[in-house]
Amino acid sequence: MRIIVQKFGGTSVATAERRAQVTSRVQHALDEGYTPVVVVSAMGRAGDPYATDTFIQMATSIYKETNPREMDMLIGCGELISAVIMTNTLLAQGVPAVAFTGGQAGIVVDKNFGNASILRVNPEHMIQEMKEGKVPVVAGFQGWTEAGEIATLGRGGSDTSAAALGAALRAEVVEIYTDVDGIKTADPRIVPEARTIDVTTYDEIVQMAHQGAKVIHPRAVEIAMRRGVPLRVKSTFDESPGTLVTYSIEATAAFPEVRLDRIITGVTHIPAMARVVVATPDQEDEADLEVEIFRSLADAGISVDLINVSPEQKSFAIPERLADRAERVLTSLGLKPKIQRGCAKVSVVGTGMRGVPGVMANVVEALRGAGVKILQTADSHITISCLVRTEDMERAVRALHQQFELNR
Repeated sequence: MRIIVQKFGGTSVATAERRAQVTSRVQHALDEGYTPVVVVSAMGRAGDPYATDTFIQMATSIYKETNPREMDMLIGCGELISAVIMTNTLLAQGVPAVAFTGGQAGIVVDKNFGNASILRVNPEHMIQEMKEGKVPVVAGFQGWTEAGEIATLGRGGSDTSAAALGAALRAEVVEIYTDVDGIKTADPRIVPEARTIDVTTYDEIVQMAHQGAKVIHPRAVEIAMRRGVPLRVKSTFDESPGTLVTYSIEATAAFPEVRLDRIITGVTHIPAMARVVVATPDQEDEADLEVEIFRSLADAGISVDLINVSPEQKSFAIPERLADRAERVLTSLGLKPKIQRGCAKVSVVGTGMRGVPGVMANVVEALRGAGVKILQTADSHITISCLVRTEDMERAVRALHQQFELNR
């Protein structure tokens, strides 16, 4: 079998008209000789009757501290409804189909309700139905624990379901269908001229996703990368080819002109951050204090970013919503943290920057020219991130996009 996994987001299955377009995508795959596996999200978005956020609001309006186990039982229903409705839509058009929960499709997860991790995928039951000519329609975002309980996979969970099934089935490609025509060089709401990236690498997209791009979840990309399953992000509603995500060697072969002269692939941003600066006067037990600071923050569930450590001070960025908690933790250690709220992180991402001099100079030049003050920076082989004030965030994204000529 030539297997293809097709994942459709909530907006793609929200109405009868849009489900008809999904059906045409599935039929096209069949006509091309593929055996498709369809993965669906809950129908619609917040406010729609069967959207995940709607279920959460229903539960928390009655009792705010809903147990995670019971919450997963509830919010997993959205995808189940989508799976059955999409199965009936296919059957009505003469396409043999059968609905599966995530667990019935063989997705086994741990007991971390609300943000479960996939332990393994055993798709034997689904494969048998595929051999009989049926199209499996799988409820994304969920799996079964060893005890047979529903647990959900957290944000972007349907993408993760699709990638995991693609890896287990050794699919030729996993197609992620959404309401945009691929992964953009920047958020088009900030940069209207942002273009769709034709082809990129797993590494770049994982970094872009971690740094704020929301088209695909990084866990899905990481799963696909481990098995070498290509991903294609595209729109349900038009015929554009979308964005191919694969290894750099394959990308070079497919689009050599893209790889030769592209230093930066995209610009991303994360709003609502805070900068924390802790003065630590030089002392004999400095190393012990460093450990205590970061261990105490971790124990309080606070992840730190953009870390800068020197004998005199430690500075880092955290989500703004956790600023008060961080202040309490650090004060309890006898420290006097300075916390600057109203910050945002902007990043440039690209494997082409490896070993290329002058990239940071271009970043600084672009931001300075736009009147954006850099509060703090951090970098890796393929990412340079800058902390800026929230009011400067959009101007910073536009300046970096223009500096690296990403609209070309």
